[in-house]
Amino acid sequence: MEFNNIIRERTSTRKFSDKKLEKEKLDNILEAGRLAPTAKNNQPIKIYVVQSDDGLNRIDKASRCRYNAPIVLVICGNKEEAYHKGDYSTYEMDSSIVTTHMMLEATNIGVDNIWVESFDEEILREELSIPKEYTPVCLLPLGYKTDDCPVNPLHSIRKSINEIVEYK
Repeated sequence: MEFNNIIRERTSTRKFSDKKLEKEKLDNILEAGRLAPTAKNNQPIKIYVVQSDDGLNRIDKASRCRYNAPIVLVICGNKEEAYHKGDYSTYEMDSSIVTTHMMLEATNIGVDNIWVESFDEEILREELSIPKEYTPVCLLPLGYKTDDCPVNPLHSIRKSINEIVEYK
């Protein structure tokens, strides 16, 4: 798919079918995350692939926003491994770049997805035994939308280029 189409067609899916995601596609998505740039190339990321029924039930305890997706990626960052500028750590920025790369690759290969920031961090940590050095930044449910998946009415509402860009 042309990149121009990917960035225009990617949307947040809120109703996934039970259709399983092919391993090759999952591998491509994970590889896109692995190749994503991070500050100073520190790569302070850990991605948990949750796909078992037990694991998905554990995700459901921490978030109501799985939307029946058969796979959820939990993207975490390590504050200490990340680049530091003063007392600022780039772990959230790095995790976000990795997630964006994976979202765009998913769209590129026909896999629906949604970025989820609505979860209880403590429950997620406990349920998935996430080590204390990693902080969950977001969830990325993956799969295929249902035929009756509602279209996000806000998807095509964008500020004009003049509202967000200023030349100096």
